[in-house]
Amino acid sequence: NHMNAKTNKTTDESKIRDLIENWAKAVRAKDLSGVMAHHSADILMFDVPPPIRSKGLSEYERTWALFYSWAGDLGVFDIMEMNVTAGIDVAFATAMMHCAGTDANGRREDLDFRLTVGLQKIDGEWTITHEHHSIPAV
Repeated sequence: NHMNAKTNKTTDESKIRDLIENWAKAVRAKDLSGVMAHHSADILMFDVPPPIRSKGLSEYERTWALFYSWAGDLGVFDIMEMNVTAGIDVAFATAMMHCAGTDANGRREDLDFRLTVGLQKIDGEWTITHEHHSIPAV
């Protein structure tokens, strides 16, 4: 049924949008279990600061300690614009994001970055299997 497929696609895109918005909200709240939620055990992450590649949940979790040591209590981790494309069991999302932290001299540092997320539907639930944070090369 063509209409049913279209309805499911819209529902899936909306579920993925909520999942990523909740992830960003968890980052702002320093809620690590919320940040880790909906990520696969073998998540592959490409990041801006070293390590540029993290594999698995424990390596992924360690990248957040590094982020929080820079971000401090500013709580800035905002989605400026997001697009979601969902298939039956694979999807991807792209977003323009904004975060802020403190430089070595204690001054506020604002950073715009790009987010790409790859998801798979595992046991009926959308799960992030790949996450890529990037900044334009200077």
